[in-house]
Amino acid sequence: MLLALDVGNSQIFAGVFQGDKIQLRFRHTSKATLSSDEHGLFLRQVLRENNIDPNLIKHVVISSVVPEINHSLSSACIKYLNARPLFLQAGLKTGLKIRTVNPQEVGADLIADAIAASHLFPNENLLIVDCGTANTFSAVSAHREYLGVSIVPGLRLAMESLQQGTAKLPTVEIKLVDCAVGRYTAESIQSGLFHQAVGMIKEMVHQLKQHDFKGQSIRVVGTGGLGGLLQSAGVFDVYEPDLILIGLRLVFEMNQNIKV
Repeated sequence: MLLALDVGNSQIFAGVFQGDKIQLRFRHTSKATLSSDEHGLFLRQVLRENNIDPNLIKHVVISSVVPEINHSLSSACIKYLNARPLFLQAGLKTGLKIRTVNPQEVGADLIADAIAASHLFPNENLLIVDCGTANTFSAVSAHREYLGVSIVPGLRLAMESLQQGTAKLPTVEIKLVDCAVGRYTAESIQSGLFHQAVGMIKEMVHQLKQHDFKGQSIRVVGTGGLGGLLQSAGVFDVYEPDLILIGLRLVFEMNQNIKV
C-alpha cells in the first residue's frame, strides 16, 4: 500500500492507495510544533481505526508547502511505518514542462494537481482551481506545459482578515447561502465571501481564454477542501476532491525506481 500525504498550511490531507484505488482518506493538523512521535502515533492509530494494518504501508510519497514540518514527518514515517518517504521536489520525473521563470518556486501541491489533471484530461487546456488556505489558479496547456499560477487568499483567510481588521464583524461559518445581499451580519459575510470567490473564478477563466490560450477552450477543474462549496455555483467543469492525492500516486509510479 502507498500512503500519500499533502502537507498544506492548515492541514495534512492523506490518502491510502491499494493500486490506483483510494482505500482511506483522512486529515491531520500540519502544525510545525508536532514531534515525529506525535505524527507517527497518529498515523498508526488512524490506520488501525480504519482497519488498515500499518505494516501494510510499504511506501510514502509527500508534497509539502510547510518546510518546517518535513523533517519530523519524514522521521515519523521511517520510525513508525518503516518507510522512507519520497518528497515531490525538483529533480523528479513529473511528465510536465514547467514554463515559469523559476520552476523551483512552484509549490509541490500545484505540481501534483497539474500532474493529475493532465493525466485525467489529456490533450486539453486546463485551469486548475485549488480552494484551500489560498485559492490557486494554475494554467496547464494541452501539451502538458505548466504555464503559471495566480494566488489569492482563500475563503477562510478572507473571513479571518475581515474579523481581525474590523471592530464588529464576527467569525462565521463558511457556507452557501441563497441570497446575494445578506439580511443579517453573518449572512452578509457568507454571501460576500461566496460570490467574491465565484466572480473571481469566472474572471480568471475569461482572462486565461483571452491572454494565454487565445480563445481556445479550457476545462476548469476544481479541487481542494472548500471547492465543494463553490461547485454548486457551476464554475467548475469537473470537481475532483482527490486530485492532489492522485497526482502524488502518479509521481510515485513515475519515480518508483528511486529507493524510498
